[in-house]
Amino acid sequence: MRELVLICPEAQAEALSDALLEAGVLSVSVEDADGDTENESPLFGEPGMEPQVHAWNRNRVVALLPDGLDPRQILEQLRDAGVADYQDGQWFLQDVPDADWVRLTQSQFGPIQVGERIWIVPSWHRGDPDVPVAADRQIADEKGIIHIELDPGLAFGTGSHPTTHLCLEWLAENLHGNETLLDYGCGSGILAIAARLLGATSVHAVDIDEQAVQSSRYNAKVNRVELLAMLPDELPAGQSQVVVANILSNPLKVLAPMLANRVLPGGHLVLSGVLERQADDVAQAYAPWLTMNVWRAREGWVCLHGQRTG
Repeated sequence: MRELVLICPEAQAEALSDALLEAGVLSVSVEDADGDTENESPLFGEPGMEPQVHAWNRNRVVALLPDGLDPRQILEQLRDAGVADYQDGQWFLQDVPDADWVRLTQSQFGPIQVGERIWIVPSWHRGDPDVPVAADRQIADEKGIIHIELDPGLAFGTGSHPTTHLCLEWLAENLHGNETLLDYGCGSGILAIAARLLGATSVHAVDIDEQAVQSSRYNAKVNRVELLAMLPDELPAGQSQVVVANILSNPLKVLAPMLANRVLPGGHLVLSGVLERQADDVAQAYAPWLTMNVWRAREGWVCLHGQRTG
């Protein structure tokens, strides 16, 4: 395969990228044409805010060409559309080396150990001799190793984020078997699956995204566990001994009445997706029902835990 490389000013970068895609290229990337030189310029905005500048002063636009597409035909389309008029010497082609992209991608992701008991294992590392053997599910072993098979690159999270690790560690250290559990905002279903492997007997996994629900069902099947994954309006009435929600602080505050009332008296509420600076605000939102405290922190994120007394 080949790439068409063009240089353009800031004001032209977005229109040029759109026009290249309309002309049939497979992908477009925009880079600082002065990168790694004394003229390199940073490009960023404040977190949560739209940056005022969307490209660099001089941009290197790289378009991946499908086999058989003539670059001169693309340049002619750009000219006819009034987007840009590139003459010979103002553009060039570069070869893209053949590679086994699947194998290269897989090589970047190995098994992840979470705490003492949990291993998240991509399917291509199934049977990896460097990963401890999982405990026999038929034998009650409180300290047994569990494997969760989940492939990086899939949607809805694959266990690498600190908040997921925090929730998994809480489950591994506090589930003793036969618990009922609600995973609200289940995403890939990793927490619900872990709960079942750790001995919970009844697990509901809920998400507002239908694709997340399907992802949870698929991953549960891959891991040979049974759980009930559904949209919020399908969740039956009732309470659980453990409710876990790894979302974000604002949704957690909005959901406080519902999540708190989903916890059985004496049960546990576990929240994450919360930055350390947000912990007090989230805890305050749950104060009418139960006291939430930071159970553990990692990389600026916290896991909050509370036990309902009545």
